[in-house]
Amino acid sequence: MHNVSKFLVKRLKPEPQKPVGPAGQGGSVLIYNIVVIFIFSVVLLGVLTFATIQLRLTRSSVNREMAFHIAEAGVNYYQWRLAHFPTDFYDGNASSSSPGPYVHDFIDKDTDEIVGRYSLIITPPLPGSTVVNIESTGYTLENPAQKRIISVKYGIDSLASYAFLTNAAVWVGDTEHVDGQFRANGGIRFDGTGNAPIMSAKTTYLCTPPFGCSPTSTQPGIWGSAPTSTQNFWQFPVQNIDFNTITANLATLKSTAQADGEPAYLSPSNKQGYSFVFTSNGKVDIYSVKKVENPPAQAWDVNGQAVNTSVDYDPNPAQRQLLYSQASIPPSGIFYVEDKVWVEGVVNGHVQIVAAQLPYNPNTAPKIIIPNNITYAAYDGSCVLGLLSQKDIVISYNAPDNLVINGALVAQNGSIQVYQYAPSTNIKNSITVSGSIISYGPWAWSYVDVLNNVVSGFTNTYTTYDSNLLYNPPPSFPAQSTDYEQLSWTSN
Repeated sequence: MHNVSKFLVKRLKPEPQKPVGPAGQGGSVLIYNIVVIFIFSVVLLGVLTFATIQLRLTRSSVNREMAFHIAEAGVNYYQWRLAHFPTDFYDGNASSSSPGPYVHDFIDKDTDEIVGRYSLIITPPLPGSTVVNIESTGYTLENPAQKRIISVKYGIDSLASYAFLTNAAVWVGDTEHVDGQFRANGGIRFDGTGNAPIMSAKTTYLCTPPFGCSPTSTQPGIWGSAPTSTQNFWQFPVQNIDFNTITANLATLKSTAQADGEPAYLSPSNKQGYSFVFTSNGKVDIYSVKKVENPPAQAWDVNGQAVNTSVDYDPNPAQRQLLYSQASIPPSGIFYVEDKVWVEGVVNGHVQIVAAQLPYNPNTAPKIIIPNNITYAAYDGSCVLGLLSQKDIVISYNAPDNLVINGALVAQNGSIQVYQYAPSTNIKNSITVSGSIISYGPWAWSYVDVLNNVVSGFTNTYTTYDSNLLYNPPPSFPAQSTDYEQLSWTSN
């Protein structure tokens, strides 16, 4: 009995519990979970941060793009305004002389809410120019600090956009090179070289002996022995250019000069005319020409008409000139002279010299004479010269053997030319014109015999277009349209 009880007691004693897994496994699981959660949190935070940055970048990009479109809307608005009010440079504020800023709301047409604004700065043309600069700054109300700026230049196309323009037929010889647009209302014989559009208003025309056709023959609007690379620029027929638009401008030019007073406006000299000698300091010495030399030889103009008067002032300074004025360029940039004018020197500034008498009389209309080099103090567009003659622009007999002319030259009712003198009496080496040549009648720098040898004038001729004339033509230079065109466009 005793042994049985002992046995039963032993059986009833609870046995110790054995661990389910390896010793310490429960604590490891907890640490593992914490590590996983930490890593997940770090990754999630990174993803959220990246998403937030991307959202901000997207929103910034949207605001930047929206600001650009708002700025563009400002440019479009003022382009419309110039089309309807060509002389309004103050956003409809007639009493204002400020360039701005003129601020306008930009409204979302879908929600009818203001979402941004554009601010306009309008820089009006310089005296005599047509170039207007519009600077439009756009921004959104959500992010007004993020601005986009568009700057656009508009201008009315002037006749100075051509390297050469004539109302007549023309012959470009095989030693001549034209750099820039070349256009004629008449036919063109082109034996030289060119690097820009060469245009004629004629489908066909009658080529006469002075242009190398003997007998007279019918030729295409443009023809000749130019190389293929130049012929690729030929275009004909094109629209005719109306030279009457130049005539209509003279009365305005006269009034403008008269408003500036003397010497911007000069009445007839009662002598031989006036001599303008430009100096590099921005001044011009104006002389009354007392005497011209005797004609050196028999001369004929480009139309074959005999010329019996000299185009050179007397070589003796004491006999030649009397100082009339040492002047600055007028505020308008216009000199209007009702007499013959000699022009030479170094031009510093924007200026145009007009030689004209109204109403036009072909027998008394004054001419402009170039006796010497005309150069610029700088070639960055800050210096521009226009010569507008009511009749002819003529190179003098005593001009340098290598003549250089910078400027936009216009012969309104006549020709730009050197006279033809008796054979072999006045053969010069070269003439280089950088600018624009606009001649109503035939243009001539040289004359040749039947063998194509130069017998009078310049053996080598070079015409280069001055690209600065596109943006900065001479003051009040004749325009060929009344519509503004975009000249340049930039943005940040």
